[in-house]
Amino acid sequence: MTGMTTGWTRRGVMAGGGLMVAVLAGGTSPAWTADLAVAEGFARVPGGNIYWRRFGSGGGTPLLLLHGGPGAAHNYLLSMKALADERPVIFYDQLGCGRADAPADEALYTIQRSVDEIDAVRAALKLDRVILFGHSWGTLQAIEYLCQGRGAGVEKLILAGALASVPQVAAGLTRLIDSMPGGFAETLRGLEAAGKTATPEYAALTQLFYDRFVLRTPPSPDALASFEALSKSIAYRVLNGPNEFTITGRIRHWDRRGSLGAITQKTLITTGEFDEITLDCHETIRDGIAGPARLVVMRGCSHMTMVEQPAAYNALVSDFLADG
Repeated sequence: MTGMTTGWTRRGVMAGGGLMVAVLAGGTSPAWTADLAVAEGFARVPGGNIYWRRFGSGGGTPLLLLHGGPGAAHNYLLSMKALADERPVIFYDQLGCGRADAPADEALYTIQRSVDEIDAVRAALKLDRVILFGHSWGTLQAIEYLCQGRGAGVEKLILAGALASVPQVAAGLTRLIDSMPGGFAETLRGLEAAGKTATPEYAALTQLFYDRFVLRTPPSPDALASFEALSKSIAYRVLNGPNEFTITGRIRHWDRRGSLGAITQKTLITTGEFDEITLDCHETIRDGIAGPARLVVMRGCSHMTMVEQPAAYNALVSDFLADG
């Protein structure tokens, strides 16, 4: 299926609902220059201040990006500033992440407060109209935001490494662990059962999983900055848990599969061929939302597609932005 693309469709319009997956092998980024207007600052949100950065000042609808983690900070998404040739592209560090405030009060780190944060950022930056982008945990925020009926002015939606249900993600992660060769699953679970998750052996197994399903290329400096932020983030520990495949935090029961019909925006859903968030999670979103949706699988990529193939990823998103 290399190079194949599929058209837009609405849920249920086409009899049989055939699989709408495009597999991309490459591409080029849109032209841009280093002369983009740049601004940065802090904005008040529930619980403290977040840090934001804006690139570009064109007339297109602003693109607001919600980073993953929770706790990863915005840095790994910065290759997407190449999209600022025609519109403002806005990144921000969520509370507890990167350069944002990181209050020690664990009660602040909830899904609802994170959703409220989106409205606070939009108000502070006067984003009446916006295209909303979410990656990983950021897709949970975006979906919850829209399912709560708070999407006034959200013209389009982009979801990358996406989920509508943490239990569905957890089931997929179990399948991926079981698929690893060399007795990986048995050894991993044995160490967990023995309480040896702080050992070098367990850390090495975790890294093997990450190298296969999270980032399959050497990390860029921006990705390294995000990994460092994640390692320090109170938000990750409280909301997610100790690692990517042990989700014991406050998000563990979140499930919006039955509410996806509330999303009416035209939506692009992207994933990697080896994404830790398995393909069925993305298909659930594609098939569940009411708006026209397209699902694209990027060949050779895992969870951090925009880091692994930035030019191809930007080309894909640029086409979506240009498609009225």
